[in-house]
Amino acid sequence: MDWTKLDFAFWLSGGMVFVLVALSAFFSGSETAVTAASRARLHQMEQEGNARARILNRLRSRKERVIGALLLGNTLVNILASSLATSALIRLVGAAGVAYATLAMTIVILIFAEVLPKTYALNYADRVALAVAPTLSRLMVVLAPAIVAIETVVAWLLRCFGADIHNLAVAPSDEELRGAIELHRGADEEIRHERAMLRSILDLTDVEVSEIMTHRRSLVMIDIDQTPAAILAEVLDSPFTRLPLWQGQPDNIVGVVHAKALLREVNARGGKVEDLDVLSIAAKPWFIPDTATLFDQLQEFRRRREHFALVVDEYGSLMGVVTLEDILEEIVGDIADEHDVTVLGVRPQANGSFIVDGSVTLRDLNREFEWRLPDDHASTIAGLVLYEARRIPEVGQIFTFYGFRFEVLRRQRHQITGLRITPPPEFLSIPPIVPAPATPPPAAPPA
Repeated sequence: MDWTKLDFAFWLSGGMVFVLVALSAFFSGSETAVTAASRARLHQMEQEGNARARILNRLRSRKERVIGALLLGNTLVNILASSLATSALIRLVGAAGVAYATLAMTIVILIFAEVLPKTYALNYADRVALAVAPTLSRLMVVLAPAIVAIETVVAWLLRCFGADIHNLAVAPSDEELRGAIELHRGADEEIRHERAMLRSILDLTDVEVSEIMTHRRSLVMIDIDQTPAAILAEVLDSPFTRLPLWQGQPDNIVGVVHAKALLREVNARGGKVEDLDVLSIAAKPWFIPDTATLFDQLQEFRRRREHFALVVDEYGSLMGVVTLEDILEEIVGDIADEHDVTVLGVRPQANGSFIVDGSVTLRDLNREFEWRLPDDHASTIAGLVLYEARRIPEVGQIFTFYGFRFEVLRRQRHQITGLRITPPPEFLSIPPIVPAPATPPPAAPPA
């Protein structure tokens, strides 16, 4: 080694290599930060008036061009740094300088220009992306001609192989949102509630009203041909405020009476109900198809300013009713008030199994216990067993589907009314995320 060659030119080359490695670290870290920065947070910051966020969002709208500029800059400085290091070491140690320069620059670039800046940028993506946004914006202007030329060549090459560059970008989709929701994990019950609500919001466009409606078998309906006093008594005995009125046969719905309107009319008459015409104060029935989605029905409820709709099938037969509260409960969970009759239909057992009424919906079970039972072909747990069994099972029969064990406990004619469900081991430790029914107050002590 000729130490006399450690002249100004050698130290100048070393200084330039140091600067070029620092620039390479800038390009590498910027690429990672721009790619990993939160689109939602940056959008919110731009709405709040953050100038750097506005610049960065404008750059992200042309992400391919930004990545091209960063890769071009990174490639240029890496090649130039390696060339200068090789030239300096060849002058110092001769032909062996090529091997020394290759080894030294590989280690330096890998650690200080790739792994270190990218790791930092990945952990502080938003902070780094906002910091480099103004510089990147100016760099885009300087390298614009070269980037356009590169993009033209790349597009031509892709077309030669039958690829269309305009179809390469994947637009944000529901799957991306669902994936982000699933990443929102934690042991707190509040986080499970949030995750369940976000899932339910995305499901509004996929779930039909037939899956959440109150079936006609459970409806409280009033025969309009009864005396006004009998009708008033049934309204007062019911926990519901809106009740369908039928005439002749239950499928012939002629109106929907609101308890408040009925009581207001009774009060206006001084309590006399003998000549009360209940049908005249009832609202016109609103019929909707059972295939309407929850999202569309929610919009219709808002547009018509109504809370109650009657669901019919393709033949016009009454299937049940759906209310605005039913749809809201699909998002936030059960909403109970002092007049609701709470029937959960799910009773946890000491051995980890559950006694479940056949009418409990799959969506309620999946939301409460974070199960993944499919609801494509059935809306209730009894319907799922019937669909998978392909026959009407006998009491005592046991089936295993999707890792769950189903035992038929009760059957009424052809309807499964009770099941014992034993979930897979991974679900046994997950508690329900809906609040338990309120504990009744203690009985008063005897006088």
